[in-house]
Amino acid sequence: MAYSGKFKVQNPRKYKGDFTNIIYRSLWERQVFKWCDENPNVKQWVSEEIVIPYYYEADKKYHRYYPDIKIVFEDKTLLVEIKPESQTAPPTGPKRTKRYIAEGFTYVKNMNKWQAANNYCKDRGWEFQIWTEKTLMEMGLLNKGVPGKLKPLKRLRPYSRKRKK
Repeated sequence: MAYSGKFKVQNPRKYKGDFTNIIYRSLWERQVFKWCDENPNVKQWVSEEIVIPYYYEADKKYHRYYPDIKIVFEDKTLLVEIKPESQTAPPTGPKRTKRYIAEGFTYVKNMNKWQAANNYCKDRGWEFQIWTEKTLMEMGLLNKGVPGKLKPLKRLRPYSRKRKK
């Protein structure tokens, strides 16, 4: 998810913050921003404007967490983090590899952030949710892969050198 850019709002009255400087850090975020901007049930929304302090267990220090989006509906307020499904579960695979250790640290950091966000939301009567690619597909914001659309790869002939006679 290496796509990022500036989001241009169609309904600036719904965005609470600087609507000229909305940055999306993934195409999934851009889709959610578009959904919030166009959805008549969304009364207000804001991106990365809330700061939540959290304690990171790995380095034993306090850090700041900026949730992806806050959405205000008529009857409830949601604080939403948009993450790939793989970052919401403990790491799997062979232990004692660099990849496993890095995924472990990411998982612990995310759990610390999300615990702080849950407490923050509880204090305010809000709800904290993590939206993954599965959630976005269920909402109709991501296209589902259509079976049969990809053509199978052609079998290549074995490489053989032309022999000189």
